[in-house]
Amino acid sequence: MSLPKILLQLDTDAQPSVFDSVVAIDAGAEQLLRHGSITSEGVRNLVHGLMFTRGVKDLQHSAVFVGGSDVARGAELLKAVKESYFGPFRCSVMLDANGCNTTAAAAVLAAAREMKLEGACALVLAGTGPVGQRVVRLLAREKAEVRVASRKLDKAQAVCETIAASCAGAQLTPWATASEEETWKAVAGAQVIIAAGAAEVELLNLTKLREQSADTLAALRVAIDLNAVPPLGIAGVDAQDKAVQREGVVCYGALGVGGTKMKIHRAAVRALFAANNQVLDAEEIFDIGQQLEKV
Repeated sequence: MSLPKILLQLDTDAQPSVFDSVVAIDAGAEQLLRHGSITSEGVRNLVHGLMFTRGVKDLQHSAVFVGGSDVARGAELLKAVKESYFGPFRCSVMLDANGCNTTAAAAVLAAAREMKLEGACALVLAGTGPVGQRVVRLLAREKAEVRVASRKLDKAQAVCETIAASCAGAQLTPWATASEEETWKAVAGAQVIIAAGAAEVELLNLTKLREQSADTLAALRVAIDLNAVPPLGIAGVDAQDKAVQREGVVCYGALGVGGTKMKIHRAAVRALFAANNQVLDAEEIFDIGQQLEKV
């Protein structure tokens, strides 16, 4: 008899995400063990409880999902999960706190549908945030020339240094975008713009920029906004845009990339049960997304 697929859901929030639970069930998880308010100190015993009840050859039927609204704390839980393993005792684990990895993967895949990313100039607004950093990582991996934008130049510089250290050959430059003037300078020459800021924060007004300095947008081919809550991150892009042409620019809104994000999320959860040794972070989840694009 085949063992049921058990997913241990570790959430940094008090109430484990219902959204993540539903996606897991739709993806084939047969039993969910849902735990909230998890800290790094509490991970080891939970993971060991998941592993020690099954033989090593059966551990591919057990997996861990790390979620919650705090991506930094989620990353700490992922580290603690990996540190809980020893010898052959391990099970696959996925990090997608606040949708950080599946959203970043969907955004970069959307851009890749419209143009070749290798050698392209890409601007990531709010590039120092949890989703923005992952977008930067994925773009750099695709060999784009990435402008990492933040209101504070030192934060952008720190992100560039961190990602460059782990991504050989990454072409990253920090940009300050604390003012409209600085933002417009960052936009000039960019072929791809991805806005990965917090909800209800406008980062760029394409309509105004077009009216006052159309030449600044001469190179722009793709604009992607990952904020679905008004005011949107890029004024001039609709949340429901999905490859919508707006004055020569292909636009995607948060809902427009949402379908791809959901497909990637479900496929990644399914992949957890294919083997017991997978660690699915941004790059691995992006690879899953790329395979889906080929189908």
